[in-house]
Amino acid sequence: MQLVKRSYAGFMHALANLGPFEKLTHDAKHHDPYGWRRWSASLLAIHDIDRMIALGLPWWNVAATREAETFLHARTGARVFEYGAGASTVWLSQHAGEVISVEHHEEWHRRLRPAIQPFAHASLWHRALEGTAYIDAIMEAGGLFDLIVIDGRRRTECLTRAITRLKPDGMILFDDSGRRRYRRAIEQCGLSEHRHFGRSYCVPYPDFTSLLRD
Repeated sequence: MQLVKRSYAGFMHALANLGPFEKLTHDAKHHDPYGWRRWSASLLAIHDIDRMIALGLPWWNVAATREAETFLHARTGARVFEYGAGASTVWLSQHAGEVISVEHHEEWHRRLRPAIQPFAHASLWHRALEGTAYIDAIMEAGGLFDLIVIDGRRRTECLTRAITRLKPDGMILFDDSGRRRYRRAIEQCGLSEHRHFGRSYCVPYPDFTSLLRD
């Protein structure tokens, strides 16, 4: 399966470097981020962090992303914690007042630092996955958060921690929420789930992102 995924990503990257598709990516930046042009361009950016950042997109379900943006814009200076850094960290930094993102992969952390550096209100932490340093990073950050994103490793444990650090009117964004190994934790977490299924950035098939609230 991993070989198939790598082959597919390599094929899309090769297409992205062809003239007509380069133009698609360039033009898509000026169109609705939730429209078909931007989504189509994101397919060419799968596993390409620079292209995703340039498109201004996180790797989530499209409808869930729109709802998350509306949520953040209704809260001046919204405070965000994110498990699992990526293009979403840049996107969050463009829409929130404070962002703390924790990443377990050291090389990926180094790769992302230059993209986060322009945002003085954003912090990118590296914490080892072993032990509790990664899942307890939200406790280390202190305080409560308007939005908590769970899109990294050990997601069910992260959800348990996140619930204790969520503001009363806050929201948890749980990506890839259709995966069987996450369903019980989500269904038993005590929060109301709005599970989005459909068009998602970077992939040609429909996928899940859930928004959890009281």
